[in-house]
Amino acid sequence: MDKVNLAEKLSTFSERWQPHIVGELNGQHVKIAKILGDFVWHHHEAEDELFLVVKGSITIRLRDRDVNLKEGEFFIVPRGVEHCPVAKEEAHIVLFEPAGTLNTGNLQNDRTYEATPI
Repeated sequence: MDKVNLAEKLSTFSERWQPHIVGELNGQHVKIAKILGDFVWHHHEAEDELFLVVKGSITIRLRDRDVNLKEGEFFIVPRGVEHCPVAKEEAHIVLFEPAGTLNTGNLQNDRTYEATPI
């Protein structure tokens, strides 16, 4: 067991919308990602997904409202809820979700990326 420094881990990659695994607990992955622009509308059939902003700000678009998050804030998207993350400027986020959860949920497209450990 070692401590994890998020800033150090985030400095090891530059690609966006490609989460990296930095921890695991109780069948959950702790992932980090850099994001910019609009992602894709998607949902996760069986998984809740937590978005925690560590740098910048993001918007989680839902079909009935937008949830704006600043540094230090998080939002849990319940399973089955369609959502689209958006960042007007590059943001750094931490995700908590069950191991094996794909970033595009119910979709398989060019944005689908299987998280890798760093």
